[in-house]
Amino acid sequence: MSKFESSIKQIPYPQQAVYRNISGLENLERVRDRIPTDKVQDFHFDHDSVSISVAPVGEITLRIVDRDEPKCVKFEAEKSPVPLTLWIQVLPVTESTSKMKLTVEASLNPFIKGMVARPLQDGLEKIADALALIPYE
Repeated sequence: MSKFESSIKQIPYPQQAVYRNISGLENLERVRDRIPTDKVQDFHFDHDSVSISVAPVGEITLRIVDRDEPKCVKFEAEKSPVPLTLWIQVLPVTESTSKMKLTVEASLNPFIKGMVARPLQDGLEKIADALALIPYE
């Protein structure tokens, strides 16, 4: 298994508010207009899953498989070019602020890892940046 981690992002909202929003994917509706349509197409979601098409990768579907309130939401890929798991961890900093980190574990052979490690790390960082900018009130 190969492991990729985002940098830690500071969130100006309490842990519980952040968790509440990331544990119910229907909340993505509020940020739909911020998703770059030139990079992401066919964006669909419900309470437990999200699907997107990303060039050149294709369609990716992630489903929530575990909610550990208020600190972690775990996703597994249902539809992905490689098997992967994603965790979004949220920890309190103060009563009104928190921090977030994303982690991906993927089954990558050495050849594939060499090709996708950099784009996967960059994509993970962009997702973390986007999640840090969401208004979680």
